[in-house]
Amino acid sequence: MVPTVNPPTTSHHVAVIGAGAAGLVAAQELRREGHSVVVFERGNQIGGVWAYTPNVEPDPLSIDPTRPVIHSNLYSSLRTIIPRECMGFTDFPFSTGPENKSRDPRRHPGHIEVLAYLKDFARKFKMEEMIRFGTEVVRAEPAAENPKKWRVESRNSGDISDEIYDAVVVCNGHYTEPRHALIPGIDSWPGKQIHSHNYRIPDQFKDQVNSGSSVSGVDISRDIVNVTKEVHISSRSTKPETYEKLSGYDNLWLHSNIETVREDGSVVFKNGKTVYADTIMHCTGYKYYFPFLDTKGEVTVEDNRVGPLYKHVFPPALSPGLSFIGLPWQVILFPMFELQSKWVAAVLAGRFVYDNWLADQCDYPRIEKWREQMFYKVFKRIQSQSNTYKDDWDDDHLIAEAYEDFVKFPSNYPSSLIEREYTS
Repeated sequence: MVPTVNPPTTSHHVAVIGAGAAGLVAAQELRREGHSVVVFERGNQIGGVWAYTPNVEPDPLSIDPTRPVIHSNLYSSLRTIIPRECMGFTDFPFSTGPENKSRDPRRHPGHIEVLAYLKDFARKFKMEEMIRFGTEVVRAEPAAENPKKWRVESRNSGDISDEIYDAVVVCNGHYTEPRHALIPGIDSWPGKQIHSHNYRIPDQFKDQVNSGSSVSGVDISRDIVNVTKEVHISSRSTKPETYEKLSGYDNLWLHSNIETVREDGSVVFKNGKTVYADTIMHCTGYKYYFPFLDTKGEVTVEDNRVGPLYKHVFPPALSPGLSFIGLPWQVILFPMFELQSKWVAAVLAGRFVYDNWLADQCDYPRIEKWREQMFYKVFKRIQSQSNTYKDDWDDDHLIAEAYEDFVKFPSNYPSSLIEREYTS
């Protein structure tokens, strides 16, 4: 099934960079609005960050600029933080049902289920015909002969293509170029260091003492805690005096920030505690990184902020020919991708102006109340029951509301949603 295409006010030839969740929904919404679309994907499958690989980079900190880059950052046991009902696109709910019996029915499913959902989405809307796999964009810039057009240079198996597009939509994600903690004394500290980008399975940490940080650090700490001697989580969001053993474990502690590390292998926290660690894992996120993009200084990345951008999407000097999908990260990601994409597609078609926020500008319903409440509830659960939040919840009424909305699109799940019975 190909999505309904609106009669275009203005139709453009658009390059979409990346075939992850953002790139897929961007391509769908652009085509729905009547634009012609080419999606550039350097990998051999869709999914972006959700395309798991067991391979890691030879540089465990991912600092060496000459290293072979691995674009996946998933670890083997990863499950979603956000409930699946929050993650789906409007006309293709991320639901469970009889057709998914051989897959992962949990509300917080593993990464394999998310990739399967994205593949189902692409198959449903016949999107692979728009995607050039194994094709990396090496340069995108305003065309010299017409600065309102975009020159896109791409490489596939050594062959270089040079093409002109009316617009470029950047959907390359921001989970490839790691950030690192600035730890006093780290240059003389004798232990191992790794960024969470290169973590896959816990075996390599057997019988070690490890220190990590952040929300991803908490998840990874619980993944390795059964094979390590001790795990110490350093969190800058805690008070300086923080020192507590996390419930359910005898060898997992939460600390405040690391104050310094020393040549004898010790790690000193701001709470005054000292441990001798074998490994420090940097669970410190990623940098925005667009090595292919040349805007002659109109778009910059400073202090890990991309700007200047209107509503995190359009750079004023280059709009609407250049846009970004998916830059904000403390949001409900998939619905945001969808709304931003609808907005970009509509602006390119000449249907709207720049005077309302995303949903209003797209003449499209805002985020449903159940989705908004579900999102906030899960983060409250993370704080109050961090060890069980993925399997223990109290918002079944919101699940019911979600599936009531899902049946508005019965062509997608004709049996599983209409016939579904809810149990508390």
